[in-house]
Amino acid sequence: MRIKEILNQRFSAAMQAAGVPSECSPILALSGKPQFGDYQANGAMAAAKRLKMNPRDLAEKIIQLADLDGIADRLEIAGPGFINIHLCDAFLTASLGTNTLYTQSESDLDGTQKRVVVDYSSPNLAKEMHVGHLRSTIIGDAVARVLEYQGHTVLRQNHMGDWGTQFGMLIAELEQQLSEGEQAELALGDLELFYQQSKKHFDADLEFADTARAYVVKLQSGDAHCRGLWQKFIQVSVAHNLEIYAQLNVGLTAEHIMPESAYNDDLQNVLDDLLAKDLALESDGAKVVFLDELADKNGNPSPMIVQKSGGGFLYATSDLAAMRYRVGQLQADRILYFIDARQSLHMKQVFAAARKADYVSDAVSLEHHPFGTMMGKDGRPFKTRSGGTVKLADLLVEAVERAEQLLRSKNTDLGEDEISNIARSVGIGAIKYADLSKTRTNDYIFDWDAMLSFEGNTAPYLQYAYTRIRSIFRKAGISAESFSAEISITEHQEKALIMKLLQFDNVVDQVAAEGYPHILCNYVYELASAYMTFYEHCPVLKDEVPEELQKSRLQLCKLTSETIAKGLDLLGIEVMEKM
Repeated sequence: MRIKEILNQRFSAAMQAAGVPSECSPILALSGKPQFGDYQANGAMAAAKRLKMNPRDLAEKIIQLADLDGIADRLEIAGPGFINIHLCDAFLTASLGTNTLYTQSESDLDGTQKRVVVDYSSPNLAKEMHVGHLRSTIIGDAVARVLEYQGHTVLRQNHMGDWGTQFGMLIAELEQQLSEGEQAELALGDLELFYQQSKKHFDADLEFADTARAYVVKLQSGDAHCRGLWQKFIQVSVAHNLEIYAQLNVGLTAEHIMPESAYNDDLQNVLDDLLAKDLALESDGAKVVFLDELADKNGNPSPMIVQKSGGGFLYATSDLAAMRYRVGQLQADRILYFIDARQSLHMKQVFAAARKADYVSDAVSLEHHPFGTMMGKDGRPFKTRSGGTVKLADLLVEAVERAEQLLRSKNTDLGEDEISNIARSVGIGAIKYADLSKTRTNDYIFDWDAMLSFEGNTAPYLQYAYTRIRSIFRKAGISAESFSAEISITEHQEKALIMKLLQFDNVVDQVAAEGYPHILCNYVYELASAYMTFYEHCPVLKDEVPEELQKSRLQLCKLTSETIAKGLDLLGIEVMEKM
């Protein structure tokens, strides 16, 4: 059990014994300064106000009733009624020694594990993935990893855009190129260029445009010829995306793809159901769901079109069908959508409509986790120098190249294969961490120099911190993996490091609940900083350090390296033994 949970239970029991209503919380928080203890219980003041008591008197009563033998050395009242908690060294070392941080299983959740659908990445297969897909892909994947680590059943869903009017244009272009002897893989080698050629052809050739429009209808009605061409296009596009996922070290594979077309057969069923329930009404030839829950300031309901006047379905319709599938077939308890902040209204509409239609019960949590935009140094959305969209594949290649140049400039004694492998881990890690370490809902500036720096809150700094710790074991001629020793506390820097190590599970819990990976990034950076302070003040391998103390400090080194590695792993970032 986490230390905070233990303290919360003990203080809650003491408060109730003191006559405090059960709904009043101890309000536990980490102390900002060592002189104020390790934790503070700040709930006495609010409870005293409710009981019309002096808060210091109530705090004193709580202290007398709190059963903290073997947990806290002392409790003291500060200010108007804060309770400072000084934890026992033996309790801290025992908590660290029995920590199940890296062997967490479903049993640790005590029956609270859930089936969680995580909707992320969702590229449009009409074009190559670009930087606009990066945030959804890596933020969603980090949260999925955290949830899996906690023991939940995570159901990744990659809602790829593989349907719609543009595909009529694309398969008409592919048909023409194949008729001229071109191979599908070669014709589609550059998806962006292929799309631009198709669009140019569509705009300039009326006959081609008519064919493209006709192919949309044929495709949607199941025409075998159009479906065959469409499938060739999809196969090449998906292969491109899977290659990007592998480079990014994210968990999405082919089995996680549930494209728009997967719900095509259910769209009419959704519409019929909405009409039967009088939720969808005809308006100017279109079928519209009017949502009073999202009415504007004048009381006008928010309109969500589910079928256009021409008979076509929209994103809202396929999103409702997807939700029916995720709740009905996947049995989701919680559904997380990592989608651009600009889609906030759309998601609110879909959520509201799904609940009104009884596709989703109140027991299922629907969550839109929006994110901001990646910006260039000019403060505008990140573009190429010519103003074009930056392909994600090109960005990753440049990241690895820059990391390799940086490594070579350090005059390392690494071999060529080592440099190549490390450059890949550092370059990809730098891009991911620069994004993940920013508050998800904010825009952020893309800056090569900052993200590849070996100083500050960056992936290279943390990867290097890991390798430095592991080098201590190599220097000592000890295998870190098999090493184990009892920990004792002799210096306050050791205690500070232990306190930071013991916060890992609470940080993971917060990320899982709120979907903000930057909280984990900040924690890993703070842990590395606490370790550096420890290392500067607490010698490990020096001759004057007694053997038992040396072993204790080596155990702290080991646990720190493992926790840094685990934190980065949950973010999808690799560590290496040498750098």
